[in-house]
Amino acid sequence: MTTDAILIRPATPADLGPLHALVQRAYRGDSARAGWTHEADLVEGQRIEPEALAAILNQPDEHLLVATRGTVLIGCVQVTDRGEGIGYLGLLGVDPGLQAAGLGKLLIAAAEREAVTRFGAHIMEMSVIEQRAELLAYYERRGYARTGEFRPFPIPMTPPLRLTVLAKPLG
Repeated sequence: MTTDAILIRPATPADLGPLHALVQRAYRGDSARAGWTHEADLVEGQRIEPEALAAILNQPDEHLLVATRGTVLIGCVQVTDRGEGIGYLGLLGVDPGLQAAGLGKLLIAAAEREAVTRFGAHIMEMSVIEQRAELLAYYERRGYARTGEFRPFPIPMTPPLRLTVLAKPLG
């Protein structure tokens, strides 16, 4: 993927409709299966409600970045200040048709820079569904390591899912 046509910038209210659609395509439903990072075989329904996306834009301890090519929104990532020098990377989404082309790596790097400059973070943390071995390996190749900590999945499931916590020192 050439990066000269890709712009990574803060999300705006005008991005919310296309952003919600992108997140849904990237994580859930049949369209997500076109990519490799989806949760479609594990979780159904909305990945995030449109109101929750809108709320992120108004939170001083959260920041949402979007990647665009021309006027088309093709990726996103959320950075949250967890305090005590810890940033949290979440909601990393890439249009399923563009996955495996390097955009995820660009978004992760942008999120890490944002965590350092905006929040003074020296550690970036994330959580991944434990059953997603290929996704855990992807993040490990980018310098993240499993901390040994697990967190419950936010939606009750049968069988239950849990999240593996990963962390990476920054800068």
